[in-house]
Amino acid sequence: MYEPAAAVPALGTAEDILRRAGAVPAHTAFPTVDELLAAMERLRTRRPDLVTVERVGTSRLGEPMPLYHVGAGSRSALVVGGVHPNEPIGSLTALHLVEQLITDDALREGLDTTWHVMPCADPDGMRLNEGWFADPADRETYAREFFRPAPTEQVEWTFPFSYKSAYFDAMMPETQALARAIDLTAPELYVPLHNSEGGGAYFYLSRPAPGLYDMLHALPAALGIPLHAGEPEGAHFRVLAPAIYEMGTLEDVYDWSEALGVDPYPPGSGGDASTSYARKHGTLSLIAELPQFSDPAADDTSITDLSYAGELRRSGEQLVDCGERLVALIAAAAPHLRLDTPLLRAARVFAPLAVSSGEASIARAATPESDRAATVAEVGALEDVVRLHRLRWGGMLTRALRAEVDAGTAAPEVRRVAATAEDLFDGWLQEALTARGAAPLPLSAVIGAQYGAILAAHSELSRERSCASS
Repeated sequence: MYEPAAAVPALGTAEDILRRAGAVPAHTAFPTVDELLAAMERLRTRRPDLVTVERVGTSRLGEPMPLYHVGAGSRSALVVGGVHPNEPIGSLTALHLVEQLITDDALREGLDTTWHVMPCADPDGMRLNEGWFADPADRETYAREFFRPAPTEQVEWTFPFSYKSAYFDAMMPETQALARAIDLTAPELYVPLHNSEGGGAYFYLSRPAPGLYDMLHALPAALGIPLHAGEPEGAHFRVLAPAIYEMGTLEDVYDWSEALGVDPYPPGSGGDASTSYARKHGTLSLIAELPQFSDPAADDTSITDLSYAGELRRSGEQLVDCGERLVALIAAAAPHLRLDTPLLRAARVFAPLAVSSGEASIARAATPESDRAATVAEVGALEDVVRLHRLRWGGMLTRALRAEVDAGTAAPEVRRVAATAEDLFDGWLQEALTARGAAPLPLSAVIGAQYGAILAAHSELSRERSCASS
C-alpha cells in the first residue's frame, strides 16, 4: 500500500531546526588548524559560485586569517570559530554550517542571508591545543595538553576598554582582524563559537529575546545534553531564563567586583569582548556554550542539606590555596627561567587570578543572599570550578617548565620546581579523574545544538523583523 512521505517541516520552524540539528554526522576528533583551513578551502572550491574568501589579517606568528563569504542574501550574519583556542567545537560547527549552505539550496535561499565565516580567530593559540584534538574523549590527555592564553593575549577579550581606573588598548593583530571582519560585515547576527569544558549547556545573548528561549532549551533536550542549572560563570550575569544569560558589559563586571570589595581590574586583565564591539552595528550576539563532557548533576535543582554560603566559602578557600601554590612555584623558578612562552605567560597571570577568584567567592559567601541551602547542581558546579582552575593553570605551568627542561636550558632550580609542579598537577588530575562520572558527549550532539542555536537565532530575528514591519 502506498504511504505518502512525511511532510518536511517549514524552514525556520521549531520542527525544522530540531530536524537539522539532529542530522549532524558523527565525529570522533577535532580538526587541527591546517585540517580546518584545508576543509574550508575544499568547500570553497566545490562551489566557487557561492563561496568567496578574502584575507582580513595575519596572526602574530604569520598565519594568514581568511574570512569566507557564503551566498548573497539581503541580511548579514558573522560566525567566528576559535575565539578561544581551547574551544574547538566551533570548528566543526562552522564546517557543517558552510557545507549545509552550499548543498541545500532551499536552506540557503530561504535564509536570505550572506553568511560570513572566520574559521579560526586564534590559529597560533589553537595549535598549542592540538595535542588532544585527535581523542577529545581522553580527559587526561586533554588536561595535559590544554592551553588558554593570558587575558591580554585572548582575541575575544582584547578589544579597547576604558572605564574608571581600567584602560586597555593593546589590540593584537588577530583582534584587529576580527574587528575588521565585524566592521566589514556589519552583522545583524554575530555568533562567536565557544564551548565549555563540562556540565550542561548554557547560552548568552547580547539582549533579551524571549521568543528564542524555548528553542535554546529544546535543542539540548532533544540531543541528550543537560542544561546548566548550577553556578553561572559570573554571579553578575542577568538571568533571562534557565541557563540563558544576558552578556552585560565589562563595566558591569567592574562595578560588581568593586562592590564586593575585590580588585575590579587586577594586573593581567584584558580588554572588552568582541560582542561589545559588535553592539555599534545593532547586532544580536549569541554565544552557545556546549560542554565537551556531560555532568549528571548539571541540571539537578533538588535542594541539598549543604549551605550555599558554606560551599561558596569552601570553593573560594580551595581556589585561593590553588592559586597561592602556583604563584609560589612560579616565584621560585622565575629568576632562572630563560624561555618566554605563551604557556608561561598564561600561567603567570592565571595563578594569581585563581586567588582573586577565590577571594570573590569568599566575599560572596558573606552576603545575605548566600544564606540558603544549595542545590545539587550548584554544589557540583562549585566543585567543577576548583578542578578547572587546578588542572588548567597547573597543567600549563607544568608544560611551560617542562619545555625548559626538554630544551636543555633549565637550571637546577627550574628542574626542581618542574618536578614539584608535576607532582602537584598529577595529584590534582588523579583526584579529578576519580570524581563523579563525567562522560564525553557525542560531538554530533554538541555540534548539532550549536548549529541549531544559530538557525534559531536567525529565525527569531526574522520573526522580529516581520513583526516590526507589520
